[in-house]
Amino acid sequence: MAHKKENIGNQSLHKHTEDALKVYFQSLNGDRPGDLYELVMGEVERPLFKAVLDYTQGNQSQAAGILGLNRGTLRKKLRYYSLIQ
Repeated sequence: MAHKKENIGNQSLHKHTEDALKVYFQSLNGDRPGDLYELVMGEVERPLFKAVLDYTQGNQSQAAGILGLNRGTLRKKLRYYSLIQ
């Protein structure tokens, strides 16, 4: 399945992510990061879910469809990130 490349300014989201990770690694001054996957996913998922919920005006079924998740998985993630109670 081909994904549409999203451009922000003149840079893709992919490029922004690469640049942010380079800066992050440089800031570690040689230290080894721990739990990097969890850190990145937490930084990306919460604003992603919030933006999609805003776009769908809170409609979780529509949001789940846009995200390619089932509604139960979305609800679990929304609770984890305190976006719903």
